[in-house]
Amino acid sequence: MSAGDLRDLYQQVIMDHNKKPRNFREMSDANHLAHGNNPLCGDALVVYLKLNGDVIEDVSFQGSGCAISVASASLMTEALKGKTSAEADALYDLVHKQMTGEEVDTSALGKLEVLSGVKEFPARVKCATLSWHTIHAAMDSDHDISVTTE
Repeated sequence: MSAGDLRDLYQQVIMDHNKKPRNFREMSDANHLAHGNNPLCGDALVVYLKLNGDVIEDVSFQGSGCAISVASASLMTEALKGKTSAEADALYDLVHKQMTGEEVDTSALGKLEVLSGVKEFPARVKCATLSWHTIHAAMDSDHDISVTTE
C-alpha cells in the first residue's frame, strides 16, 4: 500500500470510528476500569474491562476527546475482545511501537495497522495511545485507577 493510500485509509477509518465509535458504553458488570486523561488535548475517557480469568470477555469505553483519541479507543475495544491478557499486552507493545515510528511486523496488527498513520503527526501520538495506556493500567489493577499522558 502506498503512503498516500495509507494516509487516505487512516483518515477514513479515523472519521468512521469517531462518528460511530464501537463499544461506546458504560459497562455495569466490569471488574476492572481506569480513567485516562490527556490534558494537552482535552481527551478524557473511562475504559471498562470484564476479565474472565485471563480472557477479555468484554471491553468498552466512554468519554470525550478528539477524533484520533475516540477512534483509537474504538479500534482498541474491537481488537481486544476475546484476547488473553498476554495477547493484549503484546498488541499494546506493537501498537505503541508502530505509533512512535519503530519497525514492527504489521501482519500481527490487522485493522490496527491504520493507526500507524498517527506517527505522521507526532503531537497526536498521545491522543492515539491514551486508551491503550488506560486499558493497560486497568488490566494491571483491581481497583479504579487514573492515567494521565502529558
